[in-house]
Amino acid sequence: MQGDFRKIGGDNSYLSVFDTKFSYICEEIRKPPFNGRIYSRVFLASLANFATENLRQLRAYILKLPLKYFMKLTHVLAFVTALPLAQAPVFAGDGSIRPGEIWPDNTGVHINAHGGGVLAHDGKYYWYGEHKSDHTSSALVGVTCYSSDNLSDWTNCGVALKVVDTEGHDLERGCVLERPKVVYNALTGKYVMWFHLELKGKGYAAARYGVATADNPEGPFTYLRSGRVLPGIYPENMSLAERREAAALPRLASDPWAEAWSEPWRSDVRLGMFNARDIVSGQMARDMTVFVDDDGKAYHIFSSEENLTLVIAELSADYTSHTGRYIRVAPGDQNEAPAIFKKDGTYWMITSGCTGWDPNEARMYSATSIWGPWTRHKNPCRGPKAELTFGGQSTYILNVPGTDNFIFMADIWRPKHPSDARYVWLPISWADGKPTVEWQQEWKPGEL
Repeated sequence: MQGDFRKIGGDNSYLSVFDTKFSYICEEIRKPPFNGRIYSRVFLASLANFATENLRQLRAYILKLPLKYFMKLTHVLAFVTALPLAQAPVFAGDGSIRPGEIWPDNTGVHINAHGGGVLAHDGKYYWYGEHKSDHTSSALVGVTCYSSDNLSDWTNCGVALKVVDTEGHDLERGCVLERPKVVYNALTGKYVMWFHLELKGKGYAAARYGVATADNPEGPFTYLRSGRVLPGIYPENMSLAERREAAALPRLASDPWAEAWSEPWRSDVRLGMFNARDIVSGQMARDMTVFVDDDGKAYHIFSSEENLTLVIAELSADYTSHTGRYIRVAPGDQNEAPAIFKKDGTYWMITSGCTGWDPNEARMYSATSIWGPWTRHKNPCRGPKAELTFGGQSTYILNVPGTDNFIFMADIWRPKHPSDARYVWLPISWADGKPTVEWQQEWKPGEL
């Protein structure tokens, strides 16, 4: 007989599924005060018969409980010490994806790869994402990597790009390192990672991209540099007259935020006020993705101009720098979290609005050329909480290799407990020639 943790005490634990006796122990632990010395003796014999993945989950579960459940901290340590060590735990799933639920890796621990993307290469999938701690979204570890053969069962490959303890380094522990995406460059044989970087202690003022490379998909990745995008260069879809007009805006000369959100201010934003402001330092680069087109050319797509405008910038042949070509997309629309794919010659991009960690309604854009023009469409989501993107925010869209199937990927953020953030992965379907994302409580990639 199987039990579900949600019936016992909430959904913010690393426990998934366990047998009746195992759930009984967990229920008893939640009756304060818990005397770990007594329980470690009473249940040690029965625990020895449990599967190793359950033992590992029980350890993780106990260490996640608030101290109010224990008489003394020593009782926690006594009970955990009594548990036999799991030498080679394996979590075998059933091939299903359950959006919004705990997603255990091969060790039974919830996957920690947030705001990420998936690289399909040589018959294998690699999932890269932000490692988040229990109490902060600042980068204390780096970018994690998981691998899979079927998109549902994932093996923890460790940290692909590590933060450092060198004071003043771009990747100093405590920086903000978000939305890592990895692509493979066939010309160089390198794996190239792009990410959004904010310097430690500077809030979100730096607004930089970061880039790193590796010889193997699991890493280690070597950090190359960070910076703003293409200082001194205007976008291709901004005429010479528009550039001059934007640079001469009276508001820009005094205070770009004067009368913020008024229609005259919005008009200045659409014209390119913030692009002109940042022409010397380079364009801001925050939420981002990387897209490789059919012809092998790659593009860096990111939120810019104080998150008011999207930018699509062409990458060099080795994917490690910009060529100098870029355009502004949806100026003044306030888009974050771009995720892009291409089908039958049309580019589709799903984004979110800007509401901090809170979910909002997804947006969608399309174009027949990467260089635009881009047309806005209605929210593609369908089902419960569709108006809030099912409680999540877009991060990536994966084209399943060898098929016309695409998977929409999003994050359900938990800012008070960042490591407990969840994932919404759903197959993309089509209605009236446009992509839709239908809510499903459970689905199997192998049945696409």
